[in-house]
Amino acid sequence: MTIQITFELSDEDLEHFRALMKVAIQNASKYSPAEVLQKARAVCSEMESANLPGFVKHRLDSLETLISALEDDEWQMPEDEKAEILTSLAYFSEPHDLVPDNIPGLGYVDDAIMIELVIQDMSQDLGAYTEFCQFRKTEENRRGNEADVNRESWLEGKRTEIRSNMRRKRRLFSR
Repeated sequence: MTIQITFELSDEDLEHFRALMKVAIQNASKYSPAEVLQKARAVCSEMESANLPGFVKHRLDSLETLISALEDDEWQMPEDEKAEILTSLAYFSEPHDLVPDNIPGLGYVDDAIMIELVIQDMSQDLGAYTEFCQFRKTEENRRGNEADVNRESWLEGKRTEIRSNMRRKRRLFSR
């Protein structure tokens, strides 16, 4: 038998978690970007080996996608975007859990909240990278593994798609 519990965090509650994130960012400033990334990966690996509730697992997948975006040379992420994502990963460099992770079902609630805050802050980056990965997979399937797919080719494809949609809408409205 399962039970579903839903709770809502107020602005005041969220401010508490954002304050924890600010402290983590200050503490993580002593680490190099590579160390922050390594520590975030280690936390993800540790969480993957745990028996995570579904609400955490879903968020962990998104966090891992952000980390992959940083490591993906073909994505060609600008340095300022890399810095933003690395900053958002700071909490996972030195996690001081509010709720100990070994408490079954509840131990990862605080981690899920922090991951959700990161995902919300980085939703545009996460969405764009996810679209890029889908584009790359489609192009590699269509043209073979030698397909030259990078951020620029994806952006060109997006521009073409937008222009095509604009022409189609113009034709529909001109009728």
